[in-house]
Formats: sequence, structure tokens, C-alpha cells
Amino acid sequence: MDLNLSNWLLALSPVLTVLLLMVGFGWGGSRAGLAGLLVALTLAVTAFGGDAELIIVAIGKSILLAVDVLYIVWMALFFYNVTNEAGAVAVLGSSLQRLTADPAAQSLLISWVFVSLLQGVGGFGVPVAVVAPLLVGLGYTATQSVIMASLGHGWAVTFGSLGTSFVALTAVTGLPGEILAHDAAVILGMACLLSGALVAYVSAGWSGFLRSLPMLIVVGAVMGFTQWWIATNGMWTLGSTSGALAGALAGVIFVLSPFHRGRARKVEHQQLDDSRSLPLALAAYLILLLLAFATNLIEPLESVVDAITLRIAFPAVETAAGWQVPSELGRTISVFGHAGAILFYAGGIAFLLYRREGYFNGEGAWRRIWTKVRRSALKSTISILALVAMASLMTHTGMTQMIARGISETFSATVYPLFAPYIGALGAFMTGSNTNSNVVFGALQQQTAILLSLSVPIVLAGQTAGASLGSVLAPAKIIVGCSTVGLGGQEGPVIRRMLLLGLIPVVFVSLVTFVRLAGS
Repeated sequence: MDLNLSNWLLALSPVLTVLLLMVGFGWGGSRAGLAGLLVALTLAVTAFGGDAELIIVAIGKSILLAVDVLYIVWMALFFYNVTNEAGAVAVLGSSLQRLTADPAAQSLLISWVFVSLLQGVGGFGVPVAVVAPLLVGLGYTATQSVIMASLGHGWAVTFGSLGTSFVALTAVTGLPGEILAHDAAVILGMACLLSGALVAYVSAGWSGFLRSLPMLIVVGAVMGFTQWWIATNGMWTLGSTSGALAGALAGVIFVLSPFHRGRARKVEHQQLDDSRSLPLALAAYLILLLLAFATNLIEPLESVVDAITLRIAFPAVETAAGWQVPSELGRTISVFGHAGAILFYAGGIAFLLYRREGYFNGEGAWRRIWTKVRRSALKSTISILALVAMASLMTHTGMTQMIARGISETFSATVYPLFAPYIGALGAFMTGSNTNSNVVFGALQQQTAILLSLSVPIVLAGQTAGASLGSVLAPAKIIVGCSTVGLGGQEGPVIRRMLLLGLIPVVFVSLVTFVRLAGS
């Protein structure tokens, strides 16, 4: 199909529909997602030449992708409700207040450092799903909690999930990681400080941000430098994990040091807290981290848990306009090695541990936990199914590629560096994944950089950094967080505020990419 303004606007209209309904009218994700899917389906048939076979293939792939996400949503809700029912969340909240009385410092430790550690070892929606309800337990509003948990780990996505997104970028471009790692890690390292600054601001306003500057600078420098050093020494699969671990150590040392002004204060304990110990409250989270590390880094164990996979081969399809999608396997889901399975194992072990210690009140704790999971997850399930199907239809009919082409072909070599990160962010916003954005747009960005005589590594760094930071703004991911804090069906206002704040790091990455290319 020819690229002109009318076709470009048609391609963009499903995304605009979702944004308008959620941000402008405050619709929930399920209603807005279904509306966006209807628009995409109508355009796929009437304007972009999709036939019944193409639509069936696109929807089939989207179901696998949605199951991949929903596996995490349901199991993250299970994990949280186990810890909450046992009173572990309340214990962690009071313990943090004993460590530091400063709300901004508390939020940075949880929704900047800890959430980034979860992104490093798990990702795929786990960080927000686990941390957002923990923040609610510390006294933050549900909206604050989702926003802080989301924005806090945006810098850690590319080298998180054991480097999945970065490996995807190397695969589609054919360039070795040694060439791409430096620039990507430098830009994301700088963005790390901004991610923390946004968390401090959402947590405690401008006063909290200013008060947190010393901690932000120290911990941000440690996390950013560690990720850069690890990634540029060929260990990019451990980049975010190592950075967050180093940041956790630096953060605890900082709040205990004389340089920290938020001295700890005595806390009025609830009777619930008096009968429960901090090590046992932390046990569920430590079990989760240990299982995530073990199943990803111990090869014999990884082979065992990944022995059974769900995969479906899909045929090649083509639109009447000539857009082709080759035959391929859909999303491969490891039944027992999936991030959702790891959450279930951790939650199950924690349940047995807490039950042995008598932490559950009365009988029927298992039934109460799953009743809460089911009630919380239903609306999110509809939302995610609809939004993922919409994104898949757009990809299979060439709408997504047309949007990116329109941006890349409009601007000169001088201006293009400013827009490269937005293409990455757009891809992640639509698909909910830094990895998917790199797969869809990585080669396009590489080819555009060559045609415009720009540094390919820097342009690709802007692509993956924009996608990393843009992925936390994706409606599919925000819906995951909202579902765990009781905001199912009320995602519109959350997305509205998230966009206002979350675009700041993307703008920052755009400017950094422009400056680096100008100086190259």
C-alpha cells in the first residue's frame, strides 16, 4: 500500500482510538481495548487487504501472546495474595519505616531498586504486578503505586529479563552485542537517574525529589555504571540484574549513613506485626528471586523446567496490498519454566511456609486467596486479550510498519535522531514489549541509519532505549499493575497521568541520542 497521509492516519487510528477513549474519556482497558480491536479488524478487512486466513493467523498468534502475559497476571495476583493474607506486606511496611522515615527514600528502595531487580531476573509484567500492591501496603494510593512501580524500572528493561530485548536486537540486525552494548548501556544508564527522580517526585512531590537528590545521584550512578560495565564485558544477560543488586547494596548503605537525613523513627505496630518476623516476611520475595535466578542460570534445571513447551506453527499470509508475513512459530510458552510458573512456585512454597508458622487467620486461606485472584483478574484478562489482538492485526496487515515508515521517511539526517527513540517507544507502547519493538523496528532503524549516513550503534541504542522506557507506558502493562491493586476497569486516569510523566524519559533519550549523533 502506498504511504501517504491518509493511509498513515488510517494505520494509526486503532492506537488513537484506545488513547482517546482511555485518556480522554476515562474508559477502562476492557472497553477501550475491545473498541480498538474493532477498529483494527474493520480496517484490516476494508483498507489493508486482510482476508479470513490472515485474520485467523493474527488472532491465533495474539492468543498465545496474551496467554504469555496472563500467565503472569494470574500468578502474580496469587503470589501477592499469599503474602498479603499472611501479613507479610504489613511487616515489610513497618520495617521500612524503621530503616528510614523518609517516604521518598522508602519508595526509591522498593519502586526503583527492588522493582529493577525483579525486571532483571523476570520482567514481562512481573515487576509491576509484584511491587504495586506492596506499595499500597506501605500507604501509597493505588494510582501512585502503579505509576511508581512502572516508571521505576523503565531503564532496566533492555538488559532485563536476562537480556531478552537486547539479544532480539542483535538477532534482527545481525550485529554483535559487543558493538551495540556500549551506546545502549550509556543512554540507559543516564535514563536510570531520571527513572528514580520520577519515583521520588510521585512519592513525595518536589520536596521529596530535592531531598532525594544525594541518594538518587549515588545509587543511580552505581546502578548505571554497573549495568554498563557488565554489558560491555559480554555479560549483557546480567546487565540489569547486576546493576540493581549493586544499587540495593548502595541504597541500604546510604540510608544507614550520616549523609541520609531521613532518620528512622519508632513505629506503632499492629498486633499483626508483633507476631511475625521480618526474615519470614521477606522469605517469599527471596524465594522468588532465588527461583528466578536458578531456573535461568543453572542449565540442567533450566532444561528440566523448559522440557514441555506450548508452540504452534502458523502459515505465511499476505494481504491483497502485498504485505507479507512469513510462516513462523507463534509465541513459545514454557509450561513449567515460564515467569508465571516461577511466581506460582514461589507463592506455593511461601503458602506452605506461612501456614506452618500459623500466619493465616482461620481456615480456608487457600480458597480465599484464589477467590481474590479470580475477582481481580477477570477485567484485566479481557483487556489484555483485546489489546494484544489489536496489535497483532496491525502488525500482520502492515499498519505498524507503515506508522514507522511515515516517521522515518519524513525527516532528514539532521532531525531523524530526535525521532528514532519515539519509533522504539511506539512499538513498545503498541505491543507492550521492548523485545517486540526491537524485532519489528530494529532492522528498519538500522537501514534508515545507513541510508542517512548515521552511526548505526547510536541509532539502535536510541531504538532500544526508547522501547525500554516506552514499554512501561503500554496499556497492556498498566492493566497488569492496575489489576493487582483493585483498579481493574479504572485504568484510563492512570494511563493519563502515566503518559504525562512517562514521556519525560523518552524525550530525554531523544535529546541524548541527538547530541551523541551530532558529536559522532
